[in-house]
Amino acid sequence: MAHTIPLKTPLDDTGLPHPDTLTGPPATAPAADASRYHHPHFVDARPTDSGTAYRFTAFSGYEAQPEMPAGAYDDPAMTWELRDQYTAARVLWSHSRLRRQAAPLLHKAAPLWSAWTAARDELVATFAQFWSTGDGLWRAQLLRLTDAERAAQEAAGAFDVVARELAQAVADQVDVAGWDDALPLTTVAGELGYDASDWTVHHVDDYTHPLPQYRIVRDGVDHYGRATPLTVSATQLIEEQRERLREVAALAGDHDQVHRTLV
Repeated sequence: MAHTIPLKTPLDDTGLPHPDTLTGPPATAPAADASRYHHPHFVDARPTDSGTAYRFTAFSGYEAQPEMPAGAYDDPAMTWELRDQYTAARVLWSHSRLRRQAAPLLHKAAPLWSAWTAARDELVATFAQFWSTGDGLWRAQLLRLTDAERAAQEAAGAFDVVARELAQAVADQVDVAGWDDALPLTTVAGELGYDASDWTVHHVDDYTHPLPQYRIVRDGVDHYGRATPLTVSATQLIEEQRERLREVAALAGDHDQVHRTLV
């Protein structure tokens, strides 16, 4: 006895289902696989309320800067997620590099900053002693003041040498991570036990671009130095003090003696 099986699609003249009536599931392209392009430190990516969080094994800062493999750019398997992954990798790598580069400089800068603040405080205290210095002792006090000025200028210059290197390390990081994702230098200093919140570390351009010079008279000879940021602060303090002394000398009719010392 013959059996019949109902067909869900009619047959054409060949006895095969007509192609226009096939109702199987739509064909799908195989899922793109970009895993071969992942950075070696990549662990995983997870969605968050603000986007995607990328995890990596720790960077040392000695690795080459993370860059997408050249082949990924022409591969249809490449996605925007891969680009974002490498952006995140570069940010984390730049943080590690900054920590590596800045650590020895911060260790060097800490005592130099302390030396500067001590020299600055001594300069302020020496100037304040004029309020209790007798008229016959002003010349000796002026000599003590010029010694304090010299010490402050030298301490400021010594710190600025290291500050320039720190500023360059910060600039190199910003070039990679951008300002929004930059790791603050004060954070790196804090990790090493230093409070650098009041340290004078300017943008690297303030150390590399030509600036006015400052002048110090030492042993009767003019000495000139480059006006880097902290030396500018020291010079401004010195000039404010000297201007006050010149005003007092003028009022006291002793202008010539003070002028010869403070010129």
